[in-house]
Amino acid sequence: MRMKLRWMTLALILSLVLVAGADEGMWMPHQMIGLNLKSIGLQMDPGDLYKKDGTGLMSAVVNLGGGTGEFVSPEGLVLTNHHVAYGAIQRASSKEKDYITDGFMARTRGEEIQAQGYQAGVLLGYEDVTAKVNASFKPKMTPRQRYDAFDKAQKDLIAAGEKAGPDLRCTLASMYSGNAYYLYTFKQIRDVRLVYAPPQDLGNFGGETDNWMWPRHTCDFSFLRAYVAPDGTAADFSPSNVPYKPKAWLKVSLDGFKEGDFTFVMGYPGRTYRNYALAELKSDQENMAKRIKDIQDLIGFYEAAGRADKEVEIRYAGQVKGLYNGLKNMQGKLEGFVKYDLVAKKAAQEKELVDWIAADPARAKTYGAAPAALDAFLVRQKAFGARSELLNGVLGGSTILSQAYNIVRAVPELQKPDKDREQAYQERNVPRLKQGIQLAERGYVFATDRELLKWTLKRLKAAHPDAANWPAALQGLAAGTEAEVAARVDAMYAKTSLGDPAKRLELLGLKPAALAAVDDPFLKLAAGMEQELKGLREESKGMGREGADLKMIFEAAILEMKKGTYPPDANGTLRFTYGPVLGYQPRDAVLYLPQTTVKGVVEKDTGVFPFKVPAKVKDLWKAKDFGPYADAALKDVPACFLNTTNVTGGNSGSPTLNAKGEQIGIIFDMTYESVIGDYYIIPELQRSISVDVRYVLWVTDKFSGATHIVKEMGLAK
Repeated sequence: MRMKLRWMTLALILSLVLVAGADEGMWMPHQMIGLNLKSIGLQMDPGDLYKKDGTGLMSAVVNLGGGTGEFVSPEGLVLTNHHVAYGAIQRASSKEKDYITDGFMARTRGEEIQAQGYQAGVLLGYEDVTAKVNASFKPKMTPRQRYDAFDKAQKDLIAAGEKAGPDLRCTLASMYSGNAYYLYTFKQIRDVRLVYAPPQDLGNFGGETDNWMWPRHTCDFSFLRAYVAPDGTAADFSPSNVPYKPKAWLKVSLDGFKEGDFTFVMGYPGRTYRNYALAELKSDQENMAKRIKDIQDLIGFYEAAGRADKEVEIRYAGQVKGLYNGLKNMQGKLEGFVKYDLVAKKAAQEKELVDWIAADPARAKTYGAAPAALDAFLVRQKAFGARSELLNGVLGGSTILSQAYNIVRAVPELQKPDKDREQAYQERNVPRLKQGIQLAERGYVFATDRELLKWTLKRLKAAHPDAANWPAALQGLAAGTEAEVAARVDAMYAKTSLGDPAKRLELLGLKPAALAAVDDPFLKLAAGMEQELKGLREESKGMGREGADLKMIFEAAILEMKKGTYPPDANGTLRFTYGPVLGYQPRDAVLYLPQTTVKGVVEKDTGVFPFKVPAKVKDLWKAKDFGPYADAALKDVPACFLNTTNVTGGNSGSPTLNAKGEQIGIIFDMTYESVIGDYYIIPELQRSISVDVRYVLWVTDKFSGATHIVKEMGLAK
């Protein structure tokens, strides 16, 4: 009875939100009601932020899958970051039409081009389904039985939700490490098109030198448009489709702001780890330190290959950009771990939790074993992960091999009844699976892939020189001298037919016996790897559930101790965060102002990317041809600004809004000093970077002459 009452108490805690934890940001929409936003600067009705009928401001914010965008017109026009739209720009580019370098502009709807691989999720609503999920768990279940029960519950909830409409997409999200579950329902728009992208000299101004840094002058934006069938339902790309009519879109403000003004951000942040146990934090720190050198070397390989061939450079541009972005983020986090002594801070937090648990016999009975059990589990999990390291390392070293593996992995699953398949291979996901097979063609070059596999095997053999100790499926590939391995790889690429995406799709449609009979070296290698990975995968299911259960108890203790006064860690679901426009002092004698201007853009000009300023931008600035986009106080076009909102990866493209709920910027980065905020908030350093919407519009209108876009947003006559 005591245990039941304790979980009832937790349910009550989860329903409460107090202002005390507001500095952590990333609140769920229903939690905003407890934030007293009007008292801290919001000038609009908080009830207009999120409405279940889809007319609230948050319904204007769309999930672009790893990034965020927002509707800015009633005709489905979406504003987001240049780097969020970068995949579409890269896939549409070639040596003859280099949209990465030159930018892209459609002057008419008919000129808008398909944003290959992009979808837009419009949130229709979400509901608490914690009780429904927990009802699937029975006493004395083993971890593997609990895994299967959860898997069934998840599939059932998603299937029931998606029955309500042909274009619905549901996701089940765990909050507070499984102490709560919410089912999200989206209208999933499959036809997204590229409308406008600035040249990289503006959209990626500063490149990796300025990435994560302040002061910043990057005009990081692009426009997309969402299209649907004439009847309003989502449809695949088609000339007959029409622009989507959203229920809500954002109004853009040209009025400006000043330091100290209230702002807020709505978007889809990816992951944060603030409620990690000490052992989890240490593990991440160790893994990041190991990965940095590998990422640097991989970047070096791609850049060397790209210098010899522009087409190679374009095909791998997205991967290189992502690698650089992740690299600098990791470097900033590792510096933050040491500079702010995060291990000691986390140890103090955990001691406080352990002491609080021990102070009450009932708490000790419920939670007492969780911290030590979680520590022991993480040691076992690390050892388990090492068993698949080489297999996954080789898979990651070749697009052709990874495509072969995807086919080998998918074909047996596709023969099963839909409810019995792994979720990635259910019918709802098959179109994306096929699209991935086709789009892979725009992200690699066959000859370069061959050299990448050689390079990968050479590196892995240097770290694990005895091929006899490799997994059985890889021993034949890795045996012998470097020259022998290279010759073996050359022979595989010479014989394979998997360089043809049409052939890959054909293979996906075969029965398992017919696929096994195909004489292709990559399919045979992939099949051997799958034999070993399948066993590891099955073993990991029970282990993963065991870890999830331990972490759930661990965070349940945190929830009770803190009385629910904090938001759940980010997990890709819609969140709200707020804070003033504010500069900061990162170190002694350095004080950063919260705004930059186009003057700073011109001052950084070197004539060479990443600091090459287009001549027209310089001419416009010298002539003070600012139009309506100048800031009266700055006497210039504002470029970027800082605020204290709390964001992370996935928030890129999120709208930054003023107290009236009008868009004033687009989130595109955090400062280098605040990336550690994914693990631990340092309030005096926590800053997000937005491109000012006036800079966006100045470039769109004055630089590119895309006045039609500005008019569509209701800002020009």
